[in-house]
Amino acid sequence: MSAVPVTIGVRVPAPGPVDAAASGPLVDTHGRVHRDLRISLTDRCSLRCTYCMPEQGNEWLARTSILTLDEIERAARVAAAAGVSTFRLTGGEPLLRRDIVDVVRRLAAIEGPDGPVQIAMTTNGIRLGEVLPDLVAAGLHRLNISIDTLRADRFHELTRRDRLGEVLEGIAAAAASGLRPLKLNAVAMRGVNDDELVDLVAFAVSHGAQMRFIEQMPLDAGHTWDRTQMVTREEILDALAARWTLVPIPGRAGAPAERWALDGGPHSVGVIASVTAPFCGDCDRLRLTADGQLRNCLFSTTEYDLVPALRSGGDDAEIESILRACVRGKLPGHAINDPSFLQPARGMNAIGG
Repeated sequence: MSAVPVTIGVRVPAPGPVDAAASGPLVDTHGRVHRDLRISLTDRCSLRCTYCMPEQGNEWLARTSILTLDEIERAARVAAAAGVSTFRLTGGEPLLRRDIVDVVRRLAAIEGPDGPVQIAMTTNGIRLGEVLPDLVAAGLHRLNISIDTLRADRFHELTRRDRLGEVLEGIAAAAASGLRPLKLNAVAMRGVNDDELVDLVAFAVSHGAQMRFIEQMPLDAGHTWDRTQMVTREEILDALAARWTLVPIPGRAGAPAERWALDGGPHSVGVIASVTAPFCGDCDRLRLTADGQLRNCLFSTTEYDLVPALRSGGDDAEIESILRACVRGKLPGHAINDPSFLQPARGMNAIGG
């Protein structure tokens, strides 16, 4: 069969036939082995962050298009058999999914060639205090929680929601849960939160967490990204170096964040510099959108549709062949810094973090 990639709304020529019997690691044509699948559970979110989506007028995915728990588990089992060892649950906001505990439980029971998989989650923290005990009991291993500011007024302006207290409650619950490493994520934005970088790191340290700053990327639904408003990796490090001695931590491998020990450790800080210091050469990640589209890059304009195989009687070999076609089609990098770069049609909430 031929796996057919889809550019949003437009069919493009299919790649050549895929050998359904192909086996071994998921290696692309540039030698990168893929071990991480990020699974978006919904495009909906309880916040409306200005760099992600509009406050009003969002076009949500039809509920009938959202993958069911059985479909998610089946796709994950095929991916695990092919060597994927970590599943990160994202959204939108994954905790809005009513069956989130069952999702974690079913995925945590999967084993690959090297043993049980790891289950991670990226969340805004709202509802986390309520459901975290059940998530841990179901098999959740790691958490990333997004928090861009510690100021209530600024949080309200940035997210268009007055819910900072709930996010802080979620972080406190995560800190008390024993899940480690615990990571807090913030998008660094000029004139918005760039005066809080030191405060955010100190807050993370006080909760036994690692703060990670993310360069703002062209992934907003309104396509209003402005490079001049992005706080760069060097600016972030310069701000932190005024408070701590930063010592680089080696062994990054395929991780998106570079890390530095604070005053020699044990605490550390990370920077994800997708724009000014791309790490595409070591990328080991794939993405599955909530409506069943495989993506080989966050910035890809091409998707590989798993839905027909999942809903029309396709066998596991067909799903695997689409997965391998997606991996084979991966480009060397995202080309953000190339004049020919095209921003994905989907916003971040619809792609999955």
